[in-house]
Amino acid sequence: MTRRIETLAKIGLFRSVEAAKIDLLDTQCSWRRASRNQWIIDYQDASSDVFFIVSGTVRVKLQSVSGREVLLREINAGEFFGELGAIDNQPRSAGIVAVTDVTVACMPRSVFLAAVHAHPDVCNQLLVLMADQIRTLANRVNEFTTLDGRYRLHAELLRLSRAEPGKPSRALISPPPMQAELAARISIRREAVGRELKALERRGLIERRRGALVLTDTARLRHSIEEASESI
Repeated sequence: MTRRIETLAKIGLFRSVEAAKIDLLDTQCSWRRASRNQWIIDYQDASSDVFFIVSGTVRVKLQSVSGREVLLREINAGEFFGELGAIDNQPRSAGIVAVTDVTVACMPRSVFLAAVHAHPDVCNQLLVLMADQIRTLANRVNEFTTLDGRYRLHAELLRLSRAEPGKPSRALISPPPMQAELAARISIRREAVGRELKALERRGLIERRRGALVLTDTARLRHSIEEASESI
């Protein structure tokens, strides 16, 4: 790896930090590479470093009381994880596993907190990110308490999708998620995911395209979720 790769200049959190200070932060980090499917942080790990992803993608996983793994989200290059452990110095609330080969910067807790306090824009971005995470978790808790697996799947498909250019009623998920991955995201069995995907396909609400899953009518999917919520 070259020095050009090993830099926090690629991390959005530090967008307002001048180059010389970025260089200093670079020297205060240790740099690691992790292979696909390698665990970077274990659930309940006692470490307090913050990890910045320079390249690749990782996945946040929880383990339920029954032992089933639940996927919370994916974190991509330019993003970071581990900030909660750095803030409260408590064991990790989730595990992190590499989805692809990744390069990460491991920043000690003391360095991270000093950077947050020294740079108002870094602090503000962190606050916005944490507020967004709280809202997302609140929405997911609401889904788990008010919706059955079918409609949780509809909500997850919408969450994973991006609008298809020029077609506001349609959205794409690319690459298409595996059924097992969708099941882990919403805590239902893979077979149930398969049945519902086939039902949505028969109704014309999803189409399979090479390299993508197409949501053909996002408004209808959202309406189905709203109706299910109101019927509780």
